[in-house]
Amino acid sequence: QVQVVESGGGLVQPGGSLRLSCAASGNIFSIDAMDWYRQGPGNQRDLVASIVSGGTTNYAEPVKGRFTISRDNAKNTAYLQMNSLKPEDTAVYYCKVIVKVQPTSPSYQYWGQGTQVTVSS
Repeated sequence: QVQVVESGGGLVQPGGSLRLSCAASGNIFSIDAMDWYRQGPGNQRDLVASIVSGGTTNYAEPVKGRFTISRDNAKNTAYLQMNSLKPEDTAVYYCKVIVKVQPTSPSYQYWGQGTQVTVSS
């Protein structure tokens, strides 16, 4: 089994910054990708940023230039640095990890429980 735990959410004023963390643990041979999604009230869950094992990153248009995803492979942890936050960034942020539990096994995805980010004055 694999556990995924997000942390770092909270209340911040517009223009402020937060850094989210996503730690994966358990029966992990390798991590193919670590993704951040968000879901605002009444909205669908959308991809915010992703980073694959080779380090290539991808960002949704609304966060380009403001958010940075990074990864510490030794700690199986991904980070989302969020700067210049806007009220429309308010959402529950979820981490998804895609892992192999054995060298020749298929890849499986696991989700964390989410962390609330609220941007408000």
